[in-house]
Amino acid sequence: MPDQYTRRVYQNSIKEAVLPSPNTTIGAKRHPEKQKNEAIPQPKRPDWLRVKAPAGELFDETRNLMRDLNLVTVCEEAACPNIGECWSKKHATMMILGSICTRACAFCNIATGRPDLLDPHEPEHVAQAVAKLNLKHVVITSVDRDDLEDGGATHFAHTITAIRALSPDTTIEILTPDFLRKPGAVEIVIEARPDVFNHNMETVPRLYRTIRPGARFEHSLSILAQVKKHDPMIFTKSGIMVGLGESDEEVASIMDDLRGAEVDFMTIGQYLQPTPKHAPVARFVTPNMFSYYEGLGEKKGFLMMASTPLTRSSYHADADFAALRLAREKKLSI
Repeated sequence: MPDQYTRRVYQNSIKEAVLPSPNTTIGAKRHPEKQKNEAIPQPKRPDWLRVKAPAGELFDETRNLMRDLNLVTVCEEAACPNIGECWSKKHATMMILGSICTRACAFCNIATGRPDLLDPHEPEHVAQAVAKLNLKHVVITSVDRDDLEDGGATHFAHTITAIRALSPDTTIEILTPDFLRKPGAVEIVIEARPDVFNHNMETVPRLYRTIRPGARFEHSLSILAQVKKHDPMIFTKSGIMVGLGESDEEVASIMDDLRGAEVDFMTIGQYLQPTPKHAPVARFVTPNMFSYYEGLGEKKGFLMMASTPLTRSSYHADADFAALRLAREKKLSI
């Protein structure tokens, strides 16, 4: 549980607030820091990246529930191509700590700017949504909150606790920011005991300066290693996007880095440019190459690999968690 100092920091950071509706900041307002960038339109997507437009009764039901509980979803904010499929199955990845990020990554569609005030009712509302959707597995992510003393770690812990209280049988996967320069933050989240601790590396080390300038590759890698050192039974997970300018040799190398940190599960998906002002698509990786990455990762010792053009961190996360647990049991029985 968070100590007395952490609770005080959290309470001092939190105020009554009404979160803005998602997608109210678009264009120059949504990404003011990118307006000076050259506009480079995304090339035509190949057939294997085409998806159906979101529609249907269950899709609408999921969307209405998110609005009724004043929740933000990364599905909407990050313009995920799988939103139609996932929401039609009542699967939504909820994004806590507001809808405004303190970082300005070159690949990301989430709005950058002055962060929202923390909503003190958000953990409870997330837990209510999980219960109403009757989720067996839930993924909780967040924006970066460099403005908070603990980076939002205590808010993550409270959300996990709230879900456990209402849905004790639901397994919980978290996708956290990097908590850079936030000593003790990772431990706060670990001690709340999520079933899966995910932190995405996003891209290869060479591209961090241009693609993920506010982050540090070695620090992100150390988070995943720290989780395993603190609690080996928590599954660890990380992912990258391809199509940002990396080489296949660099993809193989980052696999070795993740295995060195004892990461259990790696995801690889195709980068898609949110707007012409974002980082351009360097290549569309073929489905055959994604299959190659998957096989290579399995050979390197990951318990699981998910590698397809449309793979995202939380895509099919419920089925993947069940398979991940079986893979561990099989390995331990050998």
